[in-house]
Amino acid sequence: MQGRTSTGGGAGFSTRLAMRGVAPPAAAVLAFLAALSTRLLNDGDSWWHVAAGRLMIARRAVIHSDPFSYTFAGAAWHTHEWLAQILLGGAFGVGGWSAVVILTAAAMGLTAWLLGRDLSRWVDGLPLLCLVALGLGLGTGSLLARPHMLALPILEIWTAELIRARAEARSPRWIVLPLMALWANLHGSFMFGLALIGPFALEALLAAPSFGARRDVVLRWGTFGLAAAAMAVISPDGVGTLLFPIQLLGMKSLAHIGEWAPASFATVGPLEVALLATLFVAITRPLRLPVIRALLLLLLLYLALQHTRYEQMLGVIGALILAAPMARAFGQGADAAASGERPARTPILTTAALSIALLLAAGRLAWPVVLGDDVDRPASALAAVPAATRQTHVLNEYSFGGYLIGHGVAPFIDSRADLYGDAWLEAYDRLIRPDRAALAATLDARQIGWTLFKAGSPVADAMDEMPGWRRLYADRWAVVHVRR
Repeated sequence: MQGRTSTGGGAGFSTRLAMRGVAPPAAAVLAFLAALSTRLLNDGDSWWHVAAGRLMIARRAVIHSDPFSYTFAGAAWHTHEWLAQILLGGAFGVGGWSAVVILTAAAMGLTAWLLGRDLSRWVDGLPLLCLVALGLGLGTGSLLARPHMLALPILEIWTAELIRARAEARSPRWIVLPLMALWANLHGSFMFGLALIGPFALEALLAAPSFGARRDVVLRWGTFGLAAAAMAVISPDGVGTLLFPIQLLGMKSLAHIGEWAPASFATVGPLEVALLATLFVAITRPLRLPVIRALLLLLLLYLALQHTRYEQMLGVIGALILAAPMARAFGQGADAAASGERPARTPILTTAALSIALLLAAGRLAWPVVLGDDVDRPASALAAVPAATRQTHVLNEYSFGGYLIGHGVAPFIDSRADLYGDAWLEAYDRLIRPDRAALAATLDARQIGWTLFKAGSPVADAMDEMPGWRRLYADRWAVVHVRR
């Protein structure tokens, strides 16, 4: 046993094995605890996801047309996250927002446990702790009660299986294929799971020693890839499930949406810390990656720099890719997956972690979530609008649309960019700059009875000067105007 360690002898080896056993349950508890915060609900999208889920539960059918807005009412709407929305809506029906938070926290905790377990197959000690922190830390910006969180454990399992398949010189096990069908109905990130097969298959092909071996790689990995794609179309939209993410990524107006914005280094954040930490290791240790994995890591980094929503994906996949190179860089021997070594089993710690999580969840239910005003929750502003006025058409802030849907108000617009399309979103962007002529024309053409915009926004200030309108309510979050 001591022959596998490069430093520290038997005592050092035992210490590292102990850390391998502690890391998964400890990471799971910490991630679960962090995710129980109401910060998970600081996004207007959570409201319409829950509303969609509750509506589908009530109708016992998947939604295929817009039931929420008045501007696109009845228009075709691709509910590609229908299963996640039903889970979120079902949780809300059981325990309100507290249950939604617990469900999301459970997904985060499970991801942390899986990541800690799979990373400990290759690396241990301080490098293990750093990689777990890297993998989970990059996901904090996207820690929200939305469908992508429910798909996160599948992303971890899928990536870990591809990496283990290469370490053990085999093709991925078919037992993971049903996860692709589940993933495709939870969130559009399943397309990246399909795309991940390519780099690892190419790596296996280039490593094959003979023509016969290369033919075998093409057959085994190609068959797995085709089977995965077939599993992905097991959804209400069939082949359309594969086409939708591509169509969404082709939208030009995504650049105006926060989660699709490029990363900012104006303040220190997880991505900056991760980059600096990785650079430090790279220039102080012989951190070497296979060319294809290095290119894959660079692609993930590019996507995260271009769109903040990809930071979470970079964290999970990047940590798994870096595990074996980190083990070699810190002199921790051969890849554990290839040598047959497995993390120590710690049923006591796992049971303790599960017990702690259940106690924390019970505490969250005992002290229910109470949501007041916030950046995307104009609670007081909406409460100030008379019931009769609410029945008229509203012109609203983009990020307020989900909150309005959650409270039974049909919005002018909300964050379902795929429903509204580029032309509508670009026209809306001109309107709120504001283009005063376009604003006045919209108010009249759409028979708008009231407006709800963020406090201090240019369009809210323009409404103060709009003939025939008056300010009804204002606070630090939102401003309401009504017709005189």
